[in-house]
Amino acid sequence: MNGSRIAGVGHYQPAKVLTNEDLAGLVDTSDEWIRSRVGIRTRHIAGPDEPVDELAAHAAAKALAAAGLAPDAIDLVLVATSTAVDRSPNMAARVAARLGIPSPAAMDVNVVCAGFTHALATADHAVRAGGAVRALVIGADKMSEVTDWTDRTTCVLVGDGAGAAVVEACAEDEQGIGPVLWGSVPEMGRAVRIEGQPARFAQEGQSVYRWATTQLPPIARRACERAGLAPEELAGVVLHQANLRIIEPLAEKIGAVNAVVARDVVDSGNTSAASIPLAFSKLVEQGALGSGDPVLLFGFGGNLSYAGQVVRVP
Repeated sequence: MNGSRIAGVGHYQPAKVLTNEDLAGLVDTSDEWIRSRVGIRTRHIAGPDEPVDELAAHAAAKALAAAGLAPDAIDLVLVATSTAVDRSPNMAARVAARLGIPSPAAMDVNVVCAGFTHALATADHAVRAGGAVRALVIGADKMSEVTDWTDRTTCVLVGDGAGAAVVEACAEDEQGIGPVLWGSVPEMGRAVRIEGQPARFAQEGQSVYRWATTQLPPIARRACERAGLAPEELAGVVLHQANLRIIEPLAEKIGAVNAVVARDVVDSGNTSAASIPLAFSKLVEQGALGSGDPVLLFGFGGNLSYAGQVVRVP
């Protein structure tokens, strides 16, 4: 049993929806301005009584149900997030407590928008090495809590939510998670920031756009090569849901001409570490992807980090 696969996925978003028209009442913006620049129509916003671990636990419970597993089947919990308020207990431990998972290894992974694909690779490595049998991998962020709602360059982008996947051991010939290709550009790390007291999200939008659309396509294609696939063989492409003006040219340059491309950013905004599992779970739930289909998951953003792998739909 030295392979791993995704056994189930799930997602969760808060009930409150914030429209572009709502934002026009807060800052100098409009529906047309937002759509033309980032492609977003709506986003979900968590309330003050909805902490990150609650969002994560809802998504995780759905992933467990999809996999047909009880919480006590999990022995590793990984939560990708950059919006944890407290340092300890970490989000993974809080989620485990909410779900009643007994004695798991519990770790948070902070790679901002590339967090979920980093955490998924970490779970894959742990399972294939024998360090875990079944892992719960979650991306969850409450970006609304680190946003300056008077800054129209950032407040129009963000949303809250969570997505999750159950990773389990399988035979090597059933391997459902391809090799990860990951890295970063540390000298450009300040291009995306969540820092200060209180913590606030800020970015150098043009720098991120140029980097994502020019430097990332060959890296994403190499992730496909590591999985033994050509881009045109992909059934789906789920990129970090940063901005529609980044997603569409990046997907086109990857060359996945036959793939369904996730565009959940239109309805959910940028949910940071939650964006990839949230969009992936929705495509599975909608039937846009079928069991066994190869899908490229590719996260990028904070620290100017990136991580991508080809997975098979559960």
